Amino acid sequence: MYSFYLDNVLLPITPKQLQIKIKNQNKTIELINFGQVNILKTPGLSEISFDFSVPIVGKYPFARELQSPEYYFSVLENLKTQLKPFKFTVLRQISANKSEFATNMMVTLEDYEIVEDADNGFDVTFKINLKQYREYSTQTVEVKQNSDGALTSTKQTPRQTTKTPAKTYTVKAGDTLWNIAKKQLGDGSKYKDLANLNNISNPNFLSVGQVLKLS
Repeated sequence: MYSFYLDNVLLPITPKQLQIKIKNQNKTIELINFGQVNILKTPGLSEISFDFSVPIVGKYPFARELQSPEYYFSVLENLKTQLKPFKFTVLRQISANKSEFATNMMVTLEDYEIVEDADNGFDVTFKINLKQYREYSTQTVEVKQNSDGALTSTKQTPRQTTKTPAKTYTVKAGDTLWNIAKKQLGDGSKYKDLANLNNISNPNFLSVGQVLKLS
């Protein structure tokens, strides 16, 4: 059994195919009187693509944690606009007691398509393209000149700031419980906790101006 997760959100139906393109950046050049040589460079970023469907009509006993298409659209839109990498996970399990290797990497959402096909009734298909994310950091260097004219440099560490977590949140237009959980609690999958905390029976329905308890 395969289980696909986008930032801890389980896809309702396992995609039929997963394509991971592992890229490299080696460069071949021509040297006079020597021929071609290959210049080895740091590996490029892997690219991942797959489709997943959200059934609307009919019974799908194999669907898991099925939500409305609007829910998955809001998840994808938030992943696209949050300007942060997220975790992509594929779990492969042969039986209850035996698991194969897992795919677990940080990625960014490059683009996605929404496809509605009359042959599939009202079912919706999302075409996903991800790209591997590689951590990097920048540092500020302060350069000073001594009295003897010599230059010295020191690295400046960014100042850490602490922020008191908010206890409530007021719903705005376009909000979903998932993206509120993602922004305020750091984990979109905690939308169920928010629903229970605020006695919300339908997580897909929120009112603008509604005040939600966060803890």
